[in-house]
Amino acid sequence: MTFAPDYPEARVVASPNHGERLRPVSLLILHYTGMPTAESALALLCSAEAEVSAHYFVNEDGSVLQLVPEARRAWHAGKSFWAGETDVNSASIGIEIVHPGHADPRPYPEAQIAAVTALCRDVCARHAIRPERVLAHSDVAVSRKIDPGEFFPWGALAAAGVSLHVAPVPVWNDAGIGPGDAGPAVEALQRDLAAYGYGVPVGGVYDEATAQVVAAFQRHFRPGRVDGRADASTIATLEKLRVRRA
Repeated sequence: MTFAPDYPEARVVASPNHGERLRPVSLLILHYTGMPTAESALALLCSAEAEVSAHYFVNEDGSVLQLVPEARRAWHAGKSFWAGETDVNSASIGIEIVHPGHADPRPYPEAQIAAVTALCRDVCARHAIRPERVLAHSDVAVSRKIDPGEFFPWGALAAAGVSLHVAPVPVWNDAGIGPGDAGPAVEALQRDLAAYGYGVPVGGVYDEATAQVVAAFQRHFRPGRVDGRADASTIATLEKLRVRRA
């Protein structure tokens, strides 16, 4: 299939892996490829046997490929959830960013981040995607995914107005609350995370699902320590975000 790119700076390399979009676009999801080379990642995303894809693919040099038309549902998010939405693929645009992932958590190149930022600005403007709905794959698939990683520079996107970000509250040495704890403080944390959009049970028990959501939150918004425990820094950073969003 050939098609005209939705983003003028993109070159089309068509993937066969897509389907009918069943929701209006309201989310933008960022991924890293997590593979040793760009070539191997692109081959996977364009392989019919692999049954995975994304709308865009951003190389380390900043060049942008479009694999799937934005009008179509790419297969990038898998089983995911955000703010009540369970068909994240239908409701989102997916961007794969070339990076080896946690096996080599090196900085993303400046040219690549500049290209990602420009692409995000264009997509968000055309689809009226709010900054707080520009998310990590790890935000919407907390039990399965950790990309684009705690080393992704979300602040650069926020400075361009295309994601919601606050300066993380410094990490302290308090134990906070964590697995095995229960009570009103746990329930309040769960309610705040759920209100922000995360798929977390609200029952007042700090279970494994809650720890996974807290780790996902930390990975995106408080990357200084990603351990799944809700220390004072994590809770205060979440409150700053809630105030900023309001």
